[in-house]
Amino acid sequence: MPSFRLRSAIGALFIPAAVALAAMPAVTIAAPVAKAAAATPNKAFDSWAEKFADDWVRMNPQVATSTQYFSGAEQARLDRELTPLTKAQRQKMQAQARAALARLDKWMVGPLDDSQRISAAVMRWSLQNVVANEPFEDHGFIFSQFSGVQVGLVNFMTTTHPLRNPLDVDSYLARLEQIGARIDEALARARGAAAQSLIPPRFILERAQFQVDSFLKPDAAGNVLVTSLAQRTEKMDGLDPAARSAALARAARIVEERIRPAYQRVQAFMLELHPRTGDVAGISRLPNGAAAYARAVENFTSTRLTPNEIHEIGLREVARIEGEMDRHLRSLGLVEGNIETRMKQLDARFQPKGEGDPRPAILASYVEMVKDAERRSASLFNLKPRASVDVRREPPLTEPSAAAHYSLPAPDGTRPGIFWVPMRGPTFDMIRMRSLSYHEAVPGHHFQLAIQQELTGIPKYRSQRIFSGGSAHSEGWALYTERLAVEQGWYEGDVPGLLGALGSELFRARRLVVDTGLHTKGWTRQQAIDYGIGAQEVERYVAWPGQANAYMIGMLRIIELREKAKKELGAKFSLPGFHDLVLGAGSVPLDVLGELVEGWIARQKKA
Repeated sequence: MPSFRLRSAIGALFIPAAVALAAMPAVTIAAPVAKAAAATPNKAFDSWAEKFADDWVRMNPQVATSTQYFSGAEQARLDRELTPLTKAQRQKMQAQARAALARLDKWMVGPLDDSQRISAAVMRWSLQNVVANEPFEDHGFIFSQFSGVQVGLVNFMTTTHPLRNPLDVDSYLARLEQIGARIDEALARARGAAAQSLIPPRFILERAQFQVDSFLKPDAAGNVLVTSLAQRTEKMDGLDPAARSAALARAARIVEERIRPAYQRVQAFMLELHPRTGDVAGISRLPNGAAAYARAVENFTSTRLTPNEIHEIGLREVARIEGEMDRHLRSLGLVEGNIETRMKQLDARFQPKGEGDPRPAILASYVEMVKDAERRSASLFNLKPRASVDVRREPPLTEPSAAAHYSLPAPDGTRPGIFWVPMRGPTFDMIRMRSLSYHEAVPGHHFQLAIQQELTGIPKYRSQRIFSGGSAHSEGWALYTERLAVEQGWYEGDVPGLLGALGSELFRARRLVVDTGLHTKGWTRQQAIDYGIGAQEVERYVAWPGQANAYMIGMLRIIELREKAKKELGAKFSLPGFHDLVLGAGSVPLDVLGELVEGWIARQKKA
């Protein structure tokens, strides 16, 4: 299940409809960042925090691999393990989180410098959510189509596990040996959840069934876990042909003898579960579902806004954005029908023409858009990532249900940041390509996450997002950059592209309405689709309650902070300086970001 991420307390939200909504603290931070800082760093705190973070990462070898958190023999050992999915493992994490929270409370009332106080607040906020989320950890289907174990392990092995040398090949095989056990652990958890009537809607189960069936269709030699290994080792230095052939043969044996049987057991379980499922989409259908959704909303929006308040914000934003889109659509001669109808007419104008598969050309266009965004961003940002970003098509296993997304570069430079694009066809979302590139790549998630990974002035556990500020910060930033492109005139002379950008923002506003509608107002899957959200997206919200609310609520807070700084600083305000502050702090809870902006304003006034 995608974990309910983190959440923070923020001040009044900037809403264009001039609705000020107070946000009460959801998690009390024992010692606020604004407390008078110690003159020198507390070395004892740094030692404790770094050791705790190391121990925390050791409990999750897959995180250790994706971040390359350690080095030498320890990293090599962790690169051979897959994170257990047992109840005992979850209990161990809970115990460590609770012990660390008790220790953090003592550190935070003592002397810490500014940077340490931020680190302590971020760590405490993250861990308190680990503890608070525990009662709801089985409210999400562990085999969901969006990021369930059945696809998550495959994606990890084929994309994240490093294959740089023959030792990495041996580690890959060691991990393959464990996949069957991890699948069985997830299956035990799914059975336990089902025994408590915590089961997915039928359409979610069927999407997961499709993925499991697709995984099992090829024989072992044609399985993606084998073919990916073959592709990624084809030109590996130091791996002789005989050793490579032996590794591929062993991988096929593991898939045949261990992995396929585990997936077949999941397949059988899903067939058993199917008659018990129904069509009700919202999490409120489950025992204690309303509390689970309230928790998710707090996590993802960083506020104490109620679902009904978020629903109303969404309705207001939809009306505002549709009014702006109507004016631009009329300028293109599109005057008949509602916004959705006219946008479909505009989409039709830009669909690929001619013979052959248009996907390679579309992918090449995305690459050019990202390069253009890098050029346009030069004057707006001082901080820029050293890592490059690639654009790649979403892998076949997950493409039927995937949304566009970004994955981090490897810290050692062996893998770039990747902007993953599903291209299902037969039609393609052509006019939204630019706004999607800005959100997922430049200057959105790639700038934000790659820069954070490269920061040297913060502890590794923050730069590698072991402890971070959650979805409202990260997704709020990415949506903010979409708005920034509109404000900066990047769409000058491109009204269809501007409409695509506004359509993307409308999509995020509709998300507020649909997510809260599904989970608190009894909306059906079809009602959500009829409101203007695609079927795959609706199913994502069903599988990941609350997360869709993070984007716009986070963006509105970042805009509020920027406008406050502009008003107070006047001519001293620097937009690149503001961006550097937001990106240079790394991922922090939004209340911490607010205090950082307040401090920045004060310093600029004195400058």
